[in-house]
Amino acid sequence: MIRESNLIKYFSIDKLVYHSLDQSLYQVSVIIEGEESYISDDNGKLLRSHNLNELQKKMRKIKAKKTVLRQDSAYDEMIGGQIKISANTLEVPLADNNLY
Repeated sequence: MIRESNLIKYFSIDKLVYHSLDQSLYQVSVIIEGEESYISDDNGKLLRSHNLNELQKKMRKIKAKKTVLRQDSAYDEMIGGQIKISANTLEVPLADNNLY
């Protein structure tokens, strides 16, 4: 886990990932030098929100080479199919349109 205030020291981040969780809940992580870390506030609480724009506003000063929205699907398990060994993950590019 990395604190939001510590991200400022990085000149460039490989990837900023917004995780789409259950029922419009979003969480943020970064990939720096190949290692993924979730972002927390200065109290150690993971950054989460039901509003993606709110998280984008908090991350607007972060210089990332790539920004994506990631969603993991449990569809196969939900319909009673076999549990897959590989992840069922969708990642799409995401731009910050300054809607905040």
